[in-house]
Amino acid sequence: MRTITSLSLLLFTITALCLLFAQPAWAHCDSMDGPVISDAKRALEAGNPAPALKWVSAENESQVTHVFEQTLRVRELGGEARSLADRYFFETLVRVHRAGEGEPYTGLKEAGSVDEGILVADRALETNTGKALAGELSKQIEAETISRFEQASAARQIADNSVDSGREFVEAYVNYIHFVEAVQNLGRKHTAQTKSAQSHDGHSAHQH
Repeated sequence: MRTITSLSLLLFTITALCLLFAQPAWAHCDSMDGPVISDAKRALEAGNPAPALKWVSAENESQVTHVFEQTLRVRELGGEARSLADRYFFETLVRVHRAGEGEPYTGLKEAGSVDEGILVADRALETNTGKALAGELSKQIEAETISRFEQASAARQIADNSVDSGREFVEAYVNYIHFVEAVQNLGRKHTAQTKSAQSHDGHSAHQH
């Protein structure tokens, strides 16, 4: 039970951290309860495509707008036609959005399929509680790091007592090292992306 709990905590923490540094394609843009579909629904209810258009580039705006206008006309038929039209618009918006990220469209995911870490990150954004989220993540990382360190340290002291003791140390060591490595790599990735973005902005400014 301890192993399962620790693994769940690790997966949650790393998933939430990945959201901070991930490429756009990592986002839950294809889920029925994700932000893209949410904005698509708002656009349809308002009869205005603006809320949905922010998810696509200017070059693809006309394509989405065209489908949006078709959808509004079909929705007037009501019933199943309305549902099918909505679905077609959702699929088009997500497909064009993902294509803009260089990612394939793999279909819409049902509501409830979004990882808990993503939901927590979204909830913090909606409630403007980013500091609280960062604090909670920091506590979880600290607790998990200390726990894994202590297990590895204790196992190391008796690693030479027997082969079994040595194997227990190796298991604890691997768990400890992999966790720290994962967190460190996220930090390096964020730093590299920041430098790349700054370099690109500086180059663009120089050209102008």
